[in-house]
Amino acid sequence: MKLPILLIFLAFITAARAQTGPVKVEIRQAQGRYQLLRAGQPYFIKGAGGGQFPERVRAYGGNSLRTWGTDGADKVLAQARKNGLTVMLGLDVARERHGFNYNDPQAVAAQLQKIRAEVLRYKDDPAVLFWGIGNELNLEYTNPKVWDAVEQIARMIHEVDPNHPTSTVLAGCNPQEVAYIKQRCPAVDILSINTYAGLAAIPQQVRAAGWAGPYVVAEWGPTGHWESPVTPWKASVEETSSQKADVYQSRYEASVQKDTTQCLGTYVFLWGQKQERTPTWYGIFTEDGKESEVVDVMQYLWSGQWPTNRAPHLASFTLDGKPATGNVYLQPGNKYPVQAVVTDPDKDRLTYRYELLPESTDLKSGGDRESRPAAIAGALPAGAKAVTTLTAPAKEGAYRLFVYAYDGKDNVATANIPFYVRGK
Repeated sequence: MKLPILLIFLAFITAARAQTGPVKVEIRQAQGRYQLLRAGQPYFIKGAGGGQFPERVRAYGGNSLRTWGTDGADKVLAQARKNGLTVMLGLDVARERHGFNYNDPQAVAAQLQKIRAEVLRYKDDPAVLFWGIGNELNLEYTNPKVWDAVEQIARMIHEVDPNHPTSTVLAGCNPQEVAYIKQRCPAVDILSINTYAGLAAIPQQVRAAGWAGPYVVAEWGPTGHWESPVTPWKASVEETSSQKADVYQSRYEASVQKDTTQCLGTYVFLWGQKQERTPTWYGIFTEDGKESEVVDVMQYLWSGQWPTNRAPHLASFTLDGKPATGNVYLQPGNKYPVQAVVTDPDKDRLTYRYELLPESTDLKSGGDRESRPAAIAGALPAGAKAVTTLTAPAKEGAYRLFVYAYDGKDNVATANIPFYVRGK
């Protein structure tokens, strides 16, 4: 980084930290092109979904965080200010699939007042970029009155907060829901969309659905578990960390970078770690905070520069000679060969950790919290390396074998294979 650019960057960070009142954010349209302006300057969102590791977002070239509600918002906003980041601040709107009744006017009114208090509490924080009204309210719903409630919230926000746009977040870009928002939610300024395997098609889908305004991709990431191959015993097959890196880069470059008229930016999912189907599916960090190849890709997409030390690359992972898509059946108590083919771009020495888990049965929808299965000890030899053996569990059922390959520089490659143990 050249010195003058560094000085400008440091001046920006200093100004962002010194700001004590709200920063005006608005949408400008000129010659059919939409642009987000923050403090009068163009602001394209290079965002991370989740509040973990904000210092890494800044260091790798990102500029914004996304939350799904205001729980923990004080900490997230403080960390954003400290690191010169902004926040798409989520407002948790109740979902029909969780039992909320949008035909109940008292419940709707009470929710509006609760959210009004949240907006009043945070609207003047300088880190706020725009409001996210609800998340995936169209998932497993039947009552379109939810969009009337979204409009009430958006109108309320505009009444009490003149400085920040409003948005609501859809699961996918279904023309029916887009039509509802156009008709029922004129106070919603930005359409936000969560998408995974379909990211590359989003610019076309937005236009085909009839949305002519600005949009943000509020979640995007690996191929979703509902979009992936499935074994005969109904276990979804997860991409390896290296396969994920490829699809994160190719889908982003095919979509967001090409839509210079309506897209205001994106929030990658998940800048952190969570259990959802597996402990590795959506988080681009491991539970101990190590970085996968996806993090390398995000640094490149955000900054144009690859990191000086790259994560390991996993070319293949097999159990009994079969990959994760091989419908692996094992006999109880038998030993089977395991092989991970991993290379490190920097020739760092690799170490390996394996973990055997029963297939998760605490399966939810829409990213709801799931519990992590307890690991099964003793199935692999201590100190196992790239080539090792697995002793199949004695109990019939569905399992997953995970591998973690570490480079000693806080980077990791991950993969897992679902398999089924059946009696002889």
